[in-house]
Parts: sequence; structure tokens; C-alpha cells
Amino acid sequence: MRKGILIAGTSVVLMTSLAACGDSSAGGDDAGGGAKKPKIGVILPDSKSSARWEDADRPLLTAAFKAAGVDYDIQNAEGDKQAFQTIADQMITKGVNVLVIVNLDSGTGKAVLSKAKSQGVATIDYDRLTLGGSAQYYVSFDNTAVGKLQGEGLGKCLADLNAKKPVVAELNGSPTDNNATLFAQGYDGVLNPKYASGEYRKGPNQSVPDWDNAQAGTIFEQMLTSEPRIGGVLAANDGLGNAAIAVLRKNHRNGQVPVTGQDATVQGLQNILAGEQCMTVYKAVKKEADATAALAVSLAKGRKGTTNATVHDPEGKRDVPAVLETPVAVYQDNVKDVVADGYVTTADLCTGKYAALCTKYGVK
Repeated sequence: MRKGILIAGTSVVLMTSLAACGDSSAGGDDAGGGAKKPKIGVILPDSKSSARWEDADRPLLTAAFKAAGVDYDIQNAEGDKQAFQTIADQMITKGVNVLVIVNLDSGTGKAVLSKAKSQGVATIDYDRLTLGGSAQYYVSFDNTAVGKLQGEGLGKCLADLNAKKPVVAELNGSPTDNNATLFAQGYDGVLNPKYASGEYRKGPNQSVPDWDNAQAGTIFEQMLTSEPRIGGVLAANDGLGNAAIAVLRKNHRNGQVPVTGQDATVQGLQNILAGEQCMTVYKAVKKEADATAALAVSLAKGRKGTTNATVHDPEGKRDVPAVLETPVAVYQDNVKDVVADGYVTTADLCTGKYAALCTKYGVK
């Protein structure tokens, strides 16, 4: 079970141009330094929990910053909290006037954001909200909606199998990631009524520290040992889902137990084509990266930022101006849409045994 996590809900408002106030807590129209040469720092969290950070976010942000003609520095903390803080200090020392972070946890994120604020550096929380932090903006997806799609997707796949009172296991994301809390809020909102009615039976439910896929495999193996009747797995992302699928393969139950995911990774999409994964959630990272880059460039040049939502931070007791994009559920019949959108290539996806499956499901 998730412990000690505060839930940050979202409320979408009319498109609004929001400028940070002109005091030390926000930075004003000169947020990010105005007169300073625009330079943007980005700290990614790791390359282990999800392939997206290096395969998608880094190249997309790089392209957007190059197109805008601004200096930038993108680094990856590789899951190391001390390295995360060191990178931030170095970026601030080297003169970034906007800092974009994907926090490893809210504690580390808060410390980095506070340091940036004290140095007059504008800040953006990217993908993950830092609870109790001071980021001026937040760019992500509607993460409760992501979880809802996962819960609904698992329900669809269980119905397709005509499952009777299936035992559902939940592999939640990291307990230090507020997004994992929001995903769970979304899918539990779908699953809990089914548990209450007796349509589904609630099985093992555990969070995976740091989204670590190896730990997820160990955890799920223990789940399956303690409850061999597991008939469905709500896995919070494709990496956790693949860890569960590997265990199911060892037990010759792959394809018999629906498993969810998120991030539309090549591995996740291949598992879907093969019938071993029920669905994934596609988050068009290009939209998220482009929105973040546009906002960061505006701040770096002393301009206003445009948002379409606010996200409530209950720990900081404040509403954070945000840009939220819309997630999409992906099943076998619309894997092709992810390829058509340019997120993955047929060369990467349709290799070996997956080539015939790509042809079967219209992936071109």
C-alpha cells in the first residue's frame, strides 16, 4: 500500500495567461533573469525506470530548444539524489535562468527548487509535481485520467476473457512519486466499486520503490506465490507490467492474465501485439516536451507563460499554474496510431517475430 503520500488533484480552467508575480516568490515578467542570456537547465530523473526519459524526452527537448535558439543543458541524475542536487547547483552556478526538473522525490525536489528560487532562477516541474515545492509552473498529463484509462482498460480485457470474479493484483508506482498516487487515484476509482460489488476480488496491492523493474519482478513473484489465482494485474507502467509478464511466462500463464501498462514503450507495445499485455497509456511526450520548452523559453526571455489548468499541491497549500495534456489508451487495434504519431518507429517495433504481428494489426 502507498504510505505517507498526499494526493494532488487537478482542476482544469479556461486558457489563461499567467505571469509570475513580480516579487521574490515568483519572479515577475523578468522571471528567469530577463536581461541575462537565455539559458535553460533540465534535470531528468533516470534511464532505468522508463525508456522515455532518454529515448523521447531528451531528444524532443533538445530539438525544441535548438529551434528556439536558446542555450540549454540537459542532464540525467540516474536515480541518484545527491547527483540530482549537484547537477542543479552546477547549472545555477553556470548561469541558467530557468531550471526544469523531474524530481526523484519531493524532498530532493523541494531543496533544488528552493535553491533556484533564492538565486532568482525561474522553475518548472516537468511531468512530476514536487509536493510542498516552489515551482512556478507544472507541465504534465492529467495523471488521474491516466489511471482511469488503466482501470477501464483492465476491465475491458477481463470482460473480453469473460473472467468470473477475477483476483486483481496492483503493482503501483514509486511511493515517493506523486504521479503514482494520482495514477492509483484514477484506477482505484474504477476498481474499488467492482471490489465492493464482488465483481472483482481484491488481490495483493503493493508499491514498487523507485519504479524499479527488478524489484517489481520480485514483488510480483511473491504476489503470485501468495495468491496463485491472480487473474488480472494493474501495473502502473510498461516496465512494471513487463516484470509481471516475465513472471507469468515462467509460470506458463502469459496471455491468460491481462496486464496493464503506461508510456507506450517499444517493449510494452510489442507485449500488446503479442497478446501478453492488455493495454498501455500513450502520453504524447512531444506535446509535453514542446509545451515545457515553450514555457521555459518564454520565462528565460522574461515573458509570460500560458497555461490551461491549475494543479493543487495539498502539502504546499497552493494552486500551481499548469499545462496538462490528454492521455490515450492503446490496445492491439490502435498500436498503429502511436507509430503514425512518430513516437516509435516500425524499425524498432516490428522486429523479428513482431513483424508479422505488425502486419496483422496494420502497423506501417
